Amino acid sequence: MDKKSIFVIWGRQITQMAYELCVRADLAGMIRSSCKKEDPLIALKPNLVGPVPASQGATTHPEIVTGVTAYLRDSGYSNLVMMESSWVGDKTSDALLVTGFGALCEKLSLPFIDLQTDSAVSADCAGMTLKICRRALEADYLISLPVMKGHCQTGMTCALKNMKGCIPGAEKRRFHRMGLHKPIGHLSAGIKAGFILADAICPDLTFEDGGNPVCLDRLLCAADPVLLDTYVCSVMGIDPEEVPYIRIAQECGAGEGDLASARIVSVLEKAKDGEVFYLTQDRPPGTWGQSGRQVLNVKEYVQDVDSCSACYGTLVPVLHALEQEGVLKDVPHKLCIGQGWRGKKGAYGIGSCTAGFTSSLPGCPPSQEAIGQYLRDLAKSCRA
Repeated sequence: MDKKSIFVIWGRQITQMAYELCVRADLAGMIRSSCKKEDPLIALKPNLVGPVPASQGATTHPEIVTGVTAYLRDSGYSNLVMMESSWVGDKTSDALLVTGFGALCEKLSLPFIDLQTDSAVSADCAGMTLKICRRALEADYLISLPVMKGHCQTGMTCALKNMKGCIPGAEKRRFHRMGLHKPIGHLSAGIKAGFILADAICPDLTFEDGGNPVCLDRLLCAADPVLLDTYVCSVMGIDPEEVPYIRIAQECGAGEGDLASARIVSVLEKAKDGEVFYLTQDRPPGTWGQSGRQVLNVKEYVQDVDSCSACYGTLVPVLHALEQEGVLKDVPHKLCIGQGWRGKKGAYGIGSCTAGFTSSLPGCPPSQEAIGQYLRDLAKSCRA
């Protein structure tokens, strides 16, 4: 597979679809060209942001790992591992349990490396020093298995941002203090996936922690993360310029986002005599689905200064729920959230970073239930 190509496969047989994309991309040939070792260490890196099942649109479908693993073993590769770390505030072990990846790894005899417990090394990432998990850097070939989905702070997330799971928790917090986009862009120069197979089966097009899945029934693959993320922006209706880390990653040499010169190959799953086969199409059938849910203007209610995704992402669905209940209009503006509020004073705060506020909900992050109760109580007191 060359770096100017993107393959899109359509259907519901996820394991077979993942296997077929590996065949179409000639993943085995890509690995041979990149690695000189006879049996290189190949790491599969899914998106297990938290303990959320793939059906909710936040985490990678386990069937994708099943398909990719089968292809690699059929191609003669046996030195395989899976590695990941959940976001700050959740344990990777909990994500393994809820998503089914723990049981899958046991079934496939696929060793799992929890990068939350790994040591880190400092790496020069195109002029920015970042800490990267040691075991991630030790892999001879990295296969990224992200979810194409929305993000409450960066607008979207797919190939480039998936690499954030390869850095330690303290560095994830620092990324947020630096504003996310610049360090994510520079991280692309420090750790690179040779092959990206993205999950777009039922993504949440609004939030990274899921809850509003949209049935799209497709997988995407590419060798260039910048190109793939640019393509994802186009089909989600997002201007790539609104996602600065894509441009920064290109400037750091991670790839090229020129869709005009890209080759998009669509593959449609068909059923014939009870068997599954695949038919190349010039154009994909149908259109990319839309969530149908109006996106809340969060900035109207929240004053965010360097918040972590776990805290911010927990707050946003609660705001949506309160809006639907008709309660949000009575919640006082603005709610403060983020590391930038540490040691400062204010009126209303969410999370332990706002401990100095007159009214603050503790937690790192607080649960959705706690946030909901806190905001309902605030709304009630304001109405009194």
